[in-house]
Amino acid sequence: MAFAQHKSVLPAATERRRFQRVKVHLLGRYMLPDRREYPCQIINMSPGGLALLAPGIGNVGDRVIAYLDHIGRVEGKITRIIDNGFAMSVGATARKRDKLAAQLTWLANRDILNLPEDRRHDRIIPRNPIALLTLEDGTKMTCRIIDMSLSGAAIAAENRPPLKSLVLLGKVQARVVRKLEEGFALEFVHEQSAETLEDSVTAR
Repeated sequence: MAFAQHKSVLPAATERRRFQRVKVHLLGRYMLPDRREYPCQIINMSPGGLALLAPGIGNVGDRVIAYLDHIGRVEGKITRIIDNGFAMSVGATARKRDKLAAQLTWLANRDILNLPEDRRHDRIIPRNPIALLTLEDGTKMTCRIIDMSLSGAAIAAENRPPLKSLVLLGKVQARVVRKLEEGFALEFVHEQSAETLEDSVTAR
């Protein structure tokens, strides 16, 4: 039994060493066991845990369900109380943690580069992520849209066009603004409409 107890404490300690927290500024809301909801602001996060500023503070060990901008639903338990908030673990599968790591890398890069478009518009994942990209020289290539907003998109592709070059994503003119680990980010030359965005970028 002692072994089982020891085993249950180990993952949290291992997790703290394994994941590096990044500073992010995300808004959201969360629910404590009494089912009351509160607004919150995330100040740092890793795929294994996060710290948030919050008006309603529970007790260490309390279960928390949070809905965070750009991240979605996460749940875990309060691990410690901090000034004006608390830190919590994030319970997730290995696949979900990988996805969180990619999202956090994106968000950290966005904050470092001070890109305004992601703060103005929520990002969505298109129903059909496959799109046709036309480069400045007329070359066409198939790519995958990681996510997008009314003013830009993250693209997964093996070939990366030069920074600041103009491209067409579907029918939408865009500029390459930075490189990502698996592709590059685009900023649309003109802000798009929510009603026509998906059809415009995935148009062949």
